[in-house]
Amino acid sequence: MTVDEGVDITEAGDRGVLKRITKEGAGTETPSAGSQVTVHYVGTLLDGTKFDSSRDRNEPFDFQLGKGKVIKSWDIGVATMKKGEVCVLTCAPEYAYGAQGSPPKIPPNATLQFEIEMIDWAEEDLSPNKNKGILRHKIEEGSDPTCPNDGAEVTVELEGKLPDGKVFDARTVTFVLGDGLASDICEGVERALEKFNQGEKSKLTIQPKYGFKSEGNKKLGVPPNSVVEYVVRLVSFEKSKEVWQMDTEEKLEQSNVLKESGTNYFKESKFQLAIKKYKKVVSLLDDIPSNTFDTEEHKTRAKALLVSVHLNLALVYLKVTPPHHYEAKDHATKALNLDPNNVKGLFRRGQALLALGEADQALKDFEKVVEAEPQNKAAANQILVCRATLQKQKQLEKTMYANMFDKFAKKDAQEEKLKAKQMFDMIGEKVGEWGKGEGEWTDEQRDRKPTEFEKENPNILLLDKDGQFENM
Repeated sequence: MTVDEGVDITEAGDRGVLKRITKEGAGTETPSAGSQVTVHYVGTLLDGTKFDSSRDRNEPFDFQLGKGKVIKSWDIGVATMKKGEVCVLTCAPEYAYGAQGSPPKIPPNATLQFEIEMIDWAEEDLSPNKNKGILRHKIEEGSDPTCPNDGAEVTVELEGKLPDGKVFDARTVTFVLGDGLASDICEGVERALEKFNQGEKSKLTIQPKYGFKSEGNKKLGVPPNSVVEYVVRLVSFEKSKEVWQMDTEEKLEQSNVLKESGTNYFKESKFQLAIKKYKKVVSLLDDIPSNTFDTEEHKTRAKALLVSVHLNLALVYLKVTPPHHYEAKDHATKALNLDPNNVKGLFRRGQALLALGEADQALKDFEKVVEAEPQNKAAANQILVCRATLQKQKQLEKTMYANMFDKFAKKDAQEEKLKAKQMFDMIGEKVGEWGKGEGEWTDEQRDRKPTEFEKENPNILLLDKDGQFENM
């Protein structure tokens, strides 16, 4: 191999991709698999014939690295490039377009050369809405293509840092995906781990929304609204069974486990974890009207579980800070759709409705509770609160309407006054003719008797002896 040919960068060492750097890049970092890279390139055959060029189009080329979006030699070569670097890749057919070529410009079994300039790259975005909330930079590839799923038991090595470089967490920890918060694992790490392969080591940059949010974490020393950076290695994991793999009995058993786990979290005031567990039950069992549950006994158990978790969700949403009254109302209603006379469902929906300003509807729910349980003092007290609220609303409405009518009366009076003035302006010329000059009155004018017209139209305003408006 000569210097001009470049360095073999294939893992197999088969000289399938040779790289020659013509301009050094900046720094030491290179893009990892999953990064969105931006490059310029010129592609030629070995005889110098150009078959493609982003420079000729004046349009840089973007693609996701390491995901098979480009020919194999590009995934290998571009992953070695630093920002600003320019290199030439010489690509054997098996790392390019192979025996088929890419007619009409690339013949079969063609060795290709690409001059590539690395313009920039963005780390792989793992956040649900692709808002750069969770960015991954792979340090070491994993050894297994499978990934953990929600509910899997994972063991990870991790190190968490603040923007100033301070390490706030460094440990090996085992936990169940979905329960990470109980082990002080933030949402961003959990979401990212569902994309990790066994043995993978990656750097994660996590925005506050997926980190420790506005509360921070006092135990770990993470301030509120902090961007955090983790280096995480997935040591091992055991996947949980997927829903589609479960039979009816397994779904019901898993739902019971999840419900009990949620209730334990609720008792510990870990409301967000409780919500997660209860919602998993809903996702497992929400198809009870269908034929998924093959016996009446299964349907009865599933219905009872669903009623219970919807009631629990309504309660949790009333307890969180700040309370989520719309969600509480929604889940209480779902419980009542399954069990219309459920006292807890009526009471919790009544609480949510009252907080939402729907006292009339809340009153109906509380009255149904008292009808079913006459000794229920809590519901009786809520009825008094609803009635007082409704009375206050009526008084406010009465005051509002009174003010509205007063405004209308004042407006009518102003309009009448304006009409009167307009009428006076219309007869002003006549009044001016009676006087010696504008604004002056004669003795005859002051002593005159009203005309027949004026007697027939008493609302016409004329000037009295003192120059004031007067109704005749």
